[in-house]
Amino acid sequence: MSAPIDLQATFIPNEGEFFRVKLALDIAIDEVVTEPGCLRYELTEASEDRLVLTEQWASQADLDKHSKGTALQDLTESLSALLAEPVRLEKL
Repeated sequence: MSAPIDLQATFIPNEGEFFRVKLALDIAIDEVVTEPGCLRYELTEASEDRLVLTEQWASQADLDKHSKGTALQDLTESLSALLAEPVRLEKL
């Protein structure tokens, strides 16, 4: 069995868009936590200038499936005009 995969995604909202970004993330979290292999998907930091989402996936295959899923596609679309810069995704 492979080790879980830990990720951190950082979102920098445009000025005045914090609450819309947080709402979009909250909606996505509700959907993603039910995906197979999702061990953790939660906001671990939320301030006016950045939001940090911490993820943990049971396997690379589960992460790959999530990356192609509708919840992430919907989130990406929802955030397209709300972020000051592209999402920073880091493996931990």
